[in-house]
Amino acid sequence: MLMTDLLAKKRDGGELSGEEIRFMIDGYVRGEIADYQMSAMCMAILLRGMNDRETLDLTMAMMHSGEVVDLSGIEGIKADKHSTGGVGDKTSLMLCPMVAACGLRIAKMSGRGLGHTGGTLDKLESFPGYNIAIGERRFIENVNRIGIALIGQTADIVPADKKLYALRDVTGTVPSIPLIVSSIMSKKLASGADVIVLDVKCGSGAFMKTEEQARELARGLTRIGKLAGRKCAAVITDMDQPLGRAVGNALEVKEAISVLRGETKGDLLELCLTLGSCILTEAGVAADREEARAMLRATIESGAALKKLSELVEAQDGDARDVYDTARLPVAPVQLTVPSETAGYLSHMDCEKVGLISMHLGGGRVTKESEIDLSVGLVLDKKVGDRVEKGESLGTIHASTEEKAREAAELLRACCTFSDTPVARPKFIKEIIE
Repeated sequence: MLMTDLLAKKRDGGELSGEEIRFMIDGYVRGEIADYQMSAMCMAILLRGMNDRETLDLTMAMMHSGEVVDLSGIEGIKADKHSTGGVGDKTSLMLCPMVAACGLRIAKMSGRGLGHTGGTLDKLESFPGYNIAIGERRFIENVNRIGIALIGQTADIVPADKKLYALRDVTGTVPSIPLIVSSIMSKKLASGADVIVLDVKCGSGAFMKTEEQARELARGLTRIGKLAGRKCAAVITDMDQPLGRAVGNALEVKEAISVLRGETKGDLLELCLTLGSCILTEAGVAADREEARAMLRATIESGAALKKLSELVEAQDGDARDVYDTARLPVAPVQLTVPSETAGYLSHMDCEKVGLISMHLGGGRVTKESEIDLSVGLVLDKKVGDRVEKGESLGTIHASTEEKAREAAELLRACCTFSDTPVARPKFIKEIIE
């Protein structure tokens, strides 16, 4: 079998067999197929596409390119959630404890942030001492004991994706739906969960800019998940403005804890109830979404979800007191309120640029090796649709220096567009795909 033959086949719109796809992925991981050949294949896939069977075979070949996590030692139904990434997305910090408090097992492997999007691991490390690398044995023991563990992915999981993603990033082939689906689902399947729910973002702060693109991706993800034998659902959500109000690691942790305390409502709570109801119904724990939402709300009202978060932090070498007293979490030395220079209705907020403000303050990574400041970021006082008076606060910058705070304040003002007439608030939950 020759890679040149496979390239010509896909270039001409042909269908690759499972054997051909395995040959290609195995050869690329071993270094027997060159980057330039795989680059050509990625472009051919982008232009010609793949059917469901090809995409499933590609996903499974990538999944088996490295270690596949064995969760058979964990009792009960294992659930996982994945987000395609966005600004202010601290959902896992709330959703996972809520679902675990309902009796499901959360054995989740998460990633770090890069660029304008945040990462769950960075947020968790805002709890001093939190250990993301507790080892497989302890990982399984923790899930069996308290129902939840959140760790970093090991280097041995889906090495094919690491090589392919880096290649796609520099060859203009990132937008290919089959390549995105196989990238996401190979990692989710290798992580071993029985139930997978996907939060597919769309808008200015998301990778998928339009609802149509997000719907195509969500349908592809759920189809491949079910063809692979997993319970799977997807929710399409708005990312034309940051999720919640806090952007920045420790700031987002504090906001998530506020939701679990029952103090904060709005889009954060609604997203957790929506994603959580999909998980509970797919797992058969709830008869329908209404019952599932009631179960999830009860975990907040009783304090069970907050307690579960404290158990998670303590089980992974953090201090449970930090969950109940957020003043113990990292705090930036400078806080600067940003008054609006304009009166009107906030009609648009450039979500991606808001995320970049936090990154430039030191709260995000330019490269994977970048050191981040867990304390910095911003907290918004206004969201799209809100009335703003001149001089009223748009938000507060949390920075390491006065100079950085002033620069960020100007950038935040530049992110905001105003209208003289009332503006409708964007629909947050766009669609649920099962």
